[in-house]
Amino acid sequence: MPSLPPLPFPPSDSPASAAAVVSALRAAGCVFAEEEAELMIATARTEEELTSMVGRRVAGLPLEQVLGWARFHGLRITVEPGVFVPRRRTEFLVDQALAAAPRASVVVDLCCGSGALGAALAAALDGAEVHAADIDPAAVRCARRNLAAFGGRAHRGDLYDALPAGLRGRVDVLTANVPYVPTDEVALLPAEARDHEPLAALDGGADGLDVLRRVAAGASGWLAPGGCLLTETSERQAETAVEVLTRAGLTTRLAVSEELYAHVLIGVLP
Repeated sequence: MPSLPPLPFPPSDSPASAAAVVSALRAAGCVFAEEEAELMIATARTEEELTSMVGRRVAGLPLEQVLGWARFHGLRITVEPGVFVPRRRTEFLVDQALAAAPRASVVVDLCCGSGALGAALAAALDGAEVHAADIDPAAVRCARRNLAAFGGRAHRGDLYDALPAGLRGRVDVLTANVPYVPTDEVALLPAEARDHEPLAALDGGADGLDVLRRVAAGASGWLAPGGCLLTETSERQAETAVEVLTRAGLTTRLAVSEELYAHVLIGVLP
């Protein structure tokens, strides 16, 4: 990672310090330099830490990985370097899950990344049993930290292989924010994602739906009667993705948020 020489910051609560941070971020092409500077100054505990944070952001790391946290559905979610950053549009998936199953008692978050979905659902569903799973050890460590306050558990493994067998047939809400970028389009992603998030969290195979097909194929064995699977997709893939869930035996509909440009599939086990 390119290094940034120490900047001559005055105390971080001074206007001059804020101006120095904004100037460095703006020069690096950060569109929201003022907002990012405010967050870094509020998060950094020392001038040295602030300088390091600015340097990492200038080098291209996602802001959330630089800060060590992301805002998601009213929570501060820990985000470690190399872990997929939860997107604001995915808050729509949480809202759809809560609307579909407001009294859910068992929740599973597959492809959990930081565990943001599981944590948000745990916070809203008081007392729910929450499990998260990911194949990436860094993601699992991060998810464990984010679920700890809610008594949730995070497991490492490939999709359903990671889950305790006792969950079979008991899951009320199964979220799976699967990778859905077609392999040939990964190179077109913004550098923040392409260079600093795990490829396994982005690459969905030739048409972007490989992982979704695997999740859908196994869902009926884990969902409780009336339980629902929720997953995010793109507008272009939505029609085919609905067919994938329908062929897996789920009654499926598509929910869309124009404001967030979010497309969420909701498949219910009859």
